[in-house]
Amino acid sequence: MEIIFVLIFISLFLAIGFLIAFLWSLKNGQFEDGESPAMRMLFEKKNKKQGI
Repeated sequence: MEIIFVLIFISLFLAIGFLIAFLWSLKNGQFEDGESPAMRMLFEKKNKKQGI
């Protein structure tokens, strides 16, 4: 029975750690511009010197 309490404690500790990491990345601007890298791939200019 005590192993259930240990597993609950470990899972809560991991969940809180992931929440803190997510909030930290949100605060530092990790998710500010999610659209332009995908658009940049579509409209990238090809280099004529490569012959591709």
